[in-house]
Amino acid sequence: MASKAPKQNIDESKLTVTKPKTTAVGLPAVANALKISLEQMGPLRSIQTLMAVNQVDGFDCMGCAWPEHEKRNAAEFCENGAKAVAEEGTRRRVTPEFFAQHSIADLKTRDDYWLGQQGRLTHPMLLAEGATHYKPIEWDDAYALIAQEIRDMEHPDQSVFYTSGRTSNEAAFAYQLLVRGIGTNNLPDCSNMCHESSGSALVETIGIGKGSVSLTDLETASLIFVAGQNPGTNHPRMLSALEKAKKNGAVIISVNPLPEAGLLRFENPQNISGMVVGTQLTDDFLQIRAGGDQALFQGLGKYLLEAEAQGRKTPGLSTVLDHEFIKDHTVGIDDYLRYLEKAEWDDIVEATGLTLEQIRSTGERLLASSATIVCWAMGLTQHKHSVPTLRDVVNVLLLQGNIGKPGAGVCPVRGHSNVQGDRTMGIFEKMPENFHDRLDHEFEFRSPRAHGFDTVAAIRAMRDGKVRVFIGMGGNFVRAAPDSEVTEQALANTRLTVQISTKLNHSHVSTGRRALILPTLGRTERDTQRTGDQRVTVEDSMSAVHASRGRLKPASEHLHSEVAIVCNIAHKIFTGSDNLPLPNTPKADWLAMRDDYSVIRKHIEAVLSGFENFEERIKNPGGFVLPHPPRDARKFDTASGKAHFTGNELEFIRVPAGRLVLQTLRSHDQYNTTIYGKDDRYRGIHGGRRVVMINADDITELGFTDGDMVHLISEFQGTERRAENFRIVSYSTPKGCAAAYYPETNVLVPLDSVADTSGTPTSKSVIVRLERAEA
Repeated sequence: MASKAPKQNIDESKLTVTKPKTTAVGLPAVANALKISLEQMGPLRSIQTLMAVNQVDGFDCMGCAWPEHEKRNAAEFCENGAKAVAEEGTRRRVTPEFFAQHSIADLKTRDDYWLGQQGRLTHPMLLAEGATHYKPIEWDDAYALIAQEIRDMEHPDQSVFYTSGRTSNEAAFAYQLLVRGIGTNNLPDCSNMCHESSGSALVETIGIGKGSVSLTDLETASLIFVAGQNPGTNHPRMLSALEKAKKNGAVIISVNPLPEAGLLRFENPQNISGMVVGTQLTDDFLQIRAGGDQALFQGLGKYLLEAEAQGRKTPGLSTVLDHEFIKDHTVGIDDYLRYLEKAEWDDIVEATGLTLEQIRSTGERLLASSATIVCWAMGLTQHKHSVPTLRDVVNVLLLQGNIGKPGAGVCPVRGHSNVQGDRTMGIFEKMPENFHDRLDHEFEFRSPRAHGFDTVAAIRAMRDGKVRVFIGMGGNFVRAAPDSEVTEQALANTRLTVQISTKLNHSHVSTGRRALILPTLGRTERDTQRTGDQRVTVEDSMSAVHASRGRLKPASEHLHSEVAIVCNIAHKIFTGSDNLPLPNTPKADWLAMRDDYSVIRKHIEAVLSGFENFEERIKNPGGFVLPHPPRDARKFDTASGKAHFTGNELEFIRVPAGRLVLQTLRSHDQYNTTIYGKDDRYRGIHGGRRVVMINADDITELGFTDGDMVHLISEFQGTERRAENFRIVSYSTPKGCAAAYYPETNVLVPLDSVADTSGTPTSKSVIVRLERAEA
């Protein structure tokens, strides 16, 4: 029998700290996955759902975007995937009666854990202007309210449409068509806050903003860097691929400010030997200072050039550099070399916090490698200089021809399950011209070309009173965004906020003058429309597109699918009988798309290259892989038609005296802004979340002791932001660096502190000072 939701917020006074783990997964992960599944779903429902996760005829996990092989294990999920499934498949319900009992003022006092644990939303709800409680509303009335508010706008750019990374391809394509039919490109999404820097750097250097490797490449690579990433918590199924690579002879180098248990030793629960013996994954751990990754890769580039000058060679080549590849497939190497010459070894050592010997030893690993892959996540993408950092990652790979050959390439590891697919479908504020041309041809209208708002620009526009309507499809915008207090006030400035959601979160209580909650089906649930049961598709981190079909009975008879919600809104806006059609709207049969998702897939096939025979190809086990010219044929869709070396000034974070550079991160009982539990057992944090992990020497020098309570104050351009009552935890992190969990510390991330080029908030490089708090 499933357990009841917690009655209180997390009691931080009960927080305890133990020694961090040096081994990940194994029996504790299995036990915790089963415990949470049984608590949320009960035994029968747990079996029904977990055995269908990531199966060919099942549903795609709503957690991370890690890919699967065609041949699947019977239990093709990880601990955090099981938690995600349990949260969606829960028997707990948030009904209209719940909202009658809890006012907005009450809900604002609840923490993220409490809100999320209450269960599934069951009925559309309206918060009227000036009201203290949400009240039920009928679907038709909700759609009419949205349509009227959209029609009352003075300009299309007074609307903002946010998208979470778990939205299906079909819903995302319909959504962007709706938005562009209204006449705006205001399509911020969660990519803006995580891998936007990856896309910016990769489009510039190799012509496509996606990773270039497959699972087979990863498992057969000679050398793998895992930089700024914690797969043991954020992408646990990646550990199985690293285990295979290790058994095939790969060397793995972990680059991270914190030692992470998942990269130390992996106990694979899929086999007996994995559980009993385990696999040491990391050969070399480079405990780098936050933001020092660009310096590391510039140092590695310098080392390769020194080795070339010494007449050394790498496997398969008579020299260190792949001169044939550089000559035939790249431009710009001279500019790159000029910047490398300017980079001083003393600065590289200072920026990284590593010794010169460590960097040179890593250079030797590159010299010995016949095929190198660099994997990365938000540790590299959320700094002011993230785009130059990733350009320098690409530079090092290009020097040895490690793009477009087996076992080599770039591997940005995406977070949410379809965040890459949403971008492919057009969820982007500045899609290329050829996308607009094909969209216009298919739907016989003129889509807007002016670039829209990304996430930060959208918050600024709402803050400044320039937005009337905010619609969020999935996610938890207010808790995912930076500068929490500013974001909350920005949403309050709108006339209407709409959240399309499965579960309760803080975005439902940080509202405009009026607010709607539109409850939607989850991945686990059967989606039955007028023409029968439907399936959707997603795209994983390695460009594979495959089908997903839920099995569970929906949590409520009142739920609509995301596709149905989008199509019903569009139908009401564009063709509602009580309104004249808007000018320049797409000629689309919205009700046909709602009733049969294959109609949407036919449109996708017409608009997007690589989706030919879409409907037939998703019948294949594992679906199909989209074209990737650099990977497939060493073709580069850049202005020159070649890969671009780039020259980048060396940048790194110089921490003022008495200050620390703070990175925000997830706990193990967390996925993005969803808090599954109170623990981070790999890091030894139990029963609470308000901790700040600091180097022992820094604690002493700043005049504190382990266990002291402090307030965190961020400093940016003369403005301070506060996050109060955090417990100091002495932890293995480079001197001058600290770490704490988000969303609790998002309040410290300045809205105007963003990565150059990409605009990503700098959540991994927040300058803070500590202020003593009462015990």
